[in-house]
Amino acid sequence: MTSPTSRPRALLRSFVPADFLTLGNAACGTGAIFACLNHLEQAHRALPLLIGFALLPLALLLDLADGIVARESRHSPFGADLDSLADVISFGVAPAVLGFTLGLRGLWDILVLCAFVCCGVSRLARYNVTASALADATGKVRYYEGTPIPTSLVLVGVLAIAWTLDRTGDAMWLGQVRIGGGTLHPIVLMYAASGAAMVSARLRIPKP
Repeated sequence: MTSPTSRPRALLRSFVPADFLTLGNAACGTGAIFACLNHLEQAHRALPLLIGFALLPLALLLDLADGIVARESRHSPFGADLDSLADVISFGVAPAVLGFTLGLRGLWDILVLCAFVCCGVSRLARYNVTASALADATGKVRYYEGTPIPTSLVLVGVLAIAWTLDRTGDAMWLGQVRIGGGTLHPIVLMYAASGAAMVSARLRIPKP
């Protein structure tokens, strides 16, 4: 028998309410990236960037809501994969693009931002692969290995504060350092620390 998800135009009909909240999460992350592009294209006007900052906490609220709704509704065959893909956009790519937009554009900055996104992707992949092994007798995963990727919103908060305090100078980046042929802004190291925490196997964070 052909499954419902394999029939033409059956995809949306196969989604449950939680899946649409997850897609809202992905839309917020994508919108934040577009807002960053608008900020650069519109001579660094503040409004697009403010919108970008605001969309990422909204993405987190939708991410939390989809988990709550998923526990109260029927099972979705797409839930876990949708959630991971949306989280990569909203809590991996979007915070990295935000950092780049605000001035982390040196060679070493870019390498760190790319590594941060790769750590987020790797952390989500590990969770998806190991979730069944980490689950208890009731099927619930009791802890995360490494920090969850939404903790990257701490970085977004730091950037928002720094940008508010100094929108034009380099003080917000704690200066810059030339290393070889590239530039590194010391504040980008918080991305490195966040990425390392996400992939750490020693950190075990209780799962709500």
